[in-house]
Parts: sequence; C-alpha cells; structure tokens
Amino acid sequence: MSIHTTCDGVSRRDFLRVGALTGVSLSLADYFALSAQGAISSAAKGKAAIFVRLGGGPSHMDTFDLKPDAPDTHRGEFKPIKTNADGVMISEHLPKLAKCADKFAVLRGVSHTLAAHNLGTLYMNTGNRPLPSLNYPHYGAVVSKELRGVEHLPSFVAVPSLSENATGYLGVEYGPFETGSTPQAGKPLDVRGLALRNGVTIEDVDRRQNLVQRYDSAFGSFAKEDKVLAGMNQFGEKAYAMMRSPKARTAFDLGQESASINGMFGTDAFSQSCLLASRLVENDVRFVTVSLGGWDTHSDNFNALKNKNLPALDAGLSGLFNALAAKGLLETTAVFVTGEFGRTPKINARGGRDHYPRAMFCVMGGGGIKGGQVVGESDAKGEGPKDRVITPDDVASTFYKALGIDSRKEYNTPTGRPVMIVRNGTPIPELVS
Repeated sequence: MSIHTTCDGVSRRDFLRVGALTGVSLSLADYFALSAQGAISSAAKGKAAIFVRLGGGPSHMDTFDLKPDAPDTHRGEFKPIKTNADGVMISEHLPKLAKCADKFAVLRGVSHTLAAHNLGTLYMNTGNRPLPSLNYPHYGAVVSKELRGVEHLPSFVAVPSLSENATGYLGVEYGPFETGSTPQAGKPLDVRGLALRNGVTIEDVDRRQNLVQRYDSAFGSFAKEDKVLAGMNQFGEKAYAMMRSPKARTAFDLGQESASINGMFGTDAFSQSCLLASRLVENDVRFVTVSLGGWDTHSDNFNALKNKNLPALDAGLSGLFNALAAKGLLETTAVFVTGEFGRTPKINARGGRDHYPRAMFCVMGGGGIKGGQVVGESDAKGEGPKDRVITPDDVASTFYKALGIDSRKEYNTPTGRPVMIVRNGTPIPELVS
C-alpha cells in the first residue's frame, strides 16, 4: 500500500500510531477497545454511511466545478461533459460518474479559510472548525456512538486506516477498526486481527480465551469494578466471537461478490476499497471510510489528474453508487465525498494549483439525500461562492440529518464540558427535508 505525504509533511497514515500498533502486534481485542456501541436513532432514514476522503485537496476547477468561460490562466485543460442529470456538468475525465449523476448531488462553492492540510482535514472530517482546546470526533466516531451495530462486527471500519485522531473528546472506544491494508482484486483481504498467522489455530485462541477467563476469576470484583479491565474484558469477548464468526469473515470476503457487482468496479486499490465498503454496509457495518490520496498537485496538475486520480475516482465512486443501488442499499446508505479544500483557480508557473479553501466541492448521495442536482455556485473564475456560502458545518449538519442524528445534540467531554456535535451549521434544505 502506497503512503502519500502532503507538501506540509502530513502523512496519509498516522505513521507513529499505526506503526506502533503493528510493531507490538495488537490483537483484535485491542482494536475492539476502539468501537463501543451507542443508541439507535429510530428516525434515521440512512442506516449506514460511507465517507470517501480525497486526501491532499482535489481541484474543484478540474473535477466537479469546471469554468470553461474563465480566462485561460484559470480554466485549465479539461472540458465539461453532460451527465444523466439535467443541467449537471462535470469533468470529461469522469465519464462513468456522468452516467450515474442522478444518484448524487454536487455541492459547489463550499468555503472555509483553513489552507493547511491538517487543519482542513480536521474541519471537513468533523464539521467543526478546529480549536486548540478541544478535539472534535470524526463523523465515524459519532455514528459509532449513535447507531448501534450488530454482534460480531465493528460499527466503524477504516480502509485501510485513518491519519488523524478519530475519536476526539468521545474517547477511544468509538474509534475505527482499521483493516491495515487495502483490498487487491482477486486476492483475499488479510485483515489485521482476523487472520490467524504463524501457525496459530482456533484451538490456540480457545486456550488463550480460557486462560483470560481464569485470570478474570482470580481478579474477582476488582476486574469488574475497574473500568479499563472491565472494558478490555468486554471487547476481548467480542473480538474472540468475531474471530470465530462466519458472518465476520463473510463481511470482509470480496470473493463472495457476484460477477455483476465486481464488474462495476476497477481493479485498482481504491475501487476495491469501495467494493469492500459496499459489502461491509450490506453486512450491517454502520460507518466505513475509504481514502484516495495524491491530490496535492502543486505541479503537473493536469497529467496527474487525467492519468491517475480521475480514472481511479471515476471507477471507484461510480462503482460504489451503482453497487449500492443494485443491492438496494442506496436509499439507506449516505455517501459523503470530500477533500480538505480546493485548489487555486489560477494555474501556477509549474502547471499546478495550490491550496485554496475559499472554494471547493463536496459530493453527497444516498441515505435520502436528493441526487441529480447541483447545490451552490462559485463565481465566474471559481474564486469563491457566487452568492450563497455553504460551510463545512452546513455539510456536516446535512450528513448527520440524513442519518437521523441531531447535529445540535450535546455531549459532555471528560471534564464535563457540554459540546454540541456540530457547533454551527444548518442542514441544506435542497438535499434533506
């Protein structure tokens, strides 16, 4: 698996965290200390969500918000093409998405002011402008808390990992189960923690579990009263059950997908990750993140996009929308696609575009979100919103509403401070009623 690094040195994977976990061979039980359950929202139209992270900051001008009438210093090399949604135009290098644009909405003129990768990522991944005094939780952590998962499966899965602290003030129990690798077409996915390695058998695991139970008995009431020990025991039991569970193994097994579903996707890692995401929500995982990096195009923007990034995005994302629809899951699965910011409308001297948070795009669909439309508009040169400003807070509130989660609901931090899930923001009425 390749690791992309942005221009400011932020890795797409949190090297210290993921590397350390791998180095000490944390068990599946340790991972399940990151995924406790919450309460079901009975009003939820969306029952699950898939968050697609475009790390590095994709250019809005070359993807979903082209400006063919802008000066040649701005408009770039790509032409817009019609889609199957009336009036919606996107890049010529997204032909597969053009054929399923009725399944998603394009948000244009989304705007903020944070031009650093890390800060922009925190904002777009939480719906809250970052504060030095408070770490806000990722969407997946909130969904993990609010929407109860099923037995033997995590509520929140990251393919392959997340580069930031996903749990924020909620605590580690709501973090993701990380697969540790991306799927490869035609090969079984070796999910870290599920696979038995180095000759270890289920019988060995059984013996270990019996030993743990004997230690629990020896500790007696102390183990029950201590929150850490009691929690690890709970998660250990769930991890043990998942390791033995045919349902868990089936959920991660792409070999069981039909030829018709497989044919909707490319063979690259991003496409296969999107295929896995569709399979996981089909098996009742509540929240899945997938990532496509490499959008930090300060130079050679157009070659990078047309030869690599856009074909991968086109194959994977179109496959995701079409597969969810074919499986009857699109109406109940909210999909949210975003980078951390857009890129400068004016092309720089190296044929690239630089960081630009004043104008960017998001794509949203499924979960009751009304597709086949463009919401918002940037100005003639793509330099900012034309009239109406859509903030990351508004997008977050919309995403949560699609899942039946009240974004104004208050949580308490460990110090007792009341904090709303999203401090500001209003659901976008054109997308969710």
